[in-house]
Amino acid sequence: MGSLNFNHLRYFWAVAHEGSLTRTAERLNLSQSALSVQIQKLGRQIGHPLFDRVGKRLVLTEAGKIALDYADTIFKAGDELLSTLAGSQAVRQVLRVGALTTLSRNLQLEFLRPLVGRLDVELIVRSGTMRDLLAGLEAHALDVVLANSAAQRDATTRFRNHLLNRQPISLVGRPGPGKTAFRFPEDLRFEPILLPSLDSETRAGFDNLLDLAGIRPIILAEVDDMAMLRLLARESDGVTLVPPIVVRDELQSGVLVEHCRIPQL
Repeated sequence: MGSLNFNHLRYFWAVAHEGSLTRTAERLNLSQSALSVQIQKLGRQIGHPLFDRVGKRLVLTEAGKIALDYADTIFKAGDELLSTLAGSQAVRQVLRVGALTTLSRNLQLEFLRPLVGRLDVELIVRSGTMRDLLAGLEAHALDVVLANSAAQRDATTRFRNHLLNRQPISLVGRPGPGKTAFRFPEDLRFEPILLPSLDSETRAGFDNLLDLAGIRPIILAEVDDMAMLRLLARESDGVTLVPPIVVRDELQSGVLVEHCRIPQL
């Protein structure tokens, strides 16, 4: 089979959407017979007739319907190409960013903010598990992955880890009258707490600190999603272990207060 004649495909596409050979020929400034010949050539190349005539109407055959679906996709892609490059002297660079599902949206925004609104960069952001994101990175479907833990390296992978930022870890909670200064870790003997999931490096370090202090905390919930942890912190009477940037707006508005920072984390 030879290469597809896109002029023939364009004529077929126009007739299929117009529904009339005569009107399409007039609009394209072609004779009706010439337009019909072009469509017949396309049908012969494909190996199936594209239209049936029912009375005075042209009706798409099954092959014609399939061809029209492809033609719609092809010409839409062409229009998008022209639109993307219109008025631009250089092709826009595409940056494909993968972000860990559990990573704070505020943390992600700190990285992405300089790129948002740049006309020379098309930003594509995908969320997923660490395993899925690293698979995408290895397959060159992603250019960079944002995560709060380092990617493990072995003989078959060559991931490079770059430290972009260090965020403090704090205990935060709702303000209340008569609350005294929080004593860490002693007050965790009786103060209920919301924690990141066990998969978190922060959680592992926190658990180790409490083990050394001989404290078994009253755990209200373990949450692997920072957005959900933020919402629960707003509603809970206990304290929440979280980077302050995750609840930045709540701290600024006074909905939450920072009880203490944990420098060991």
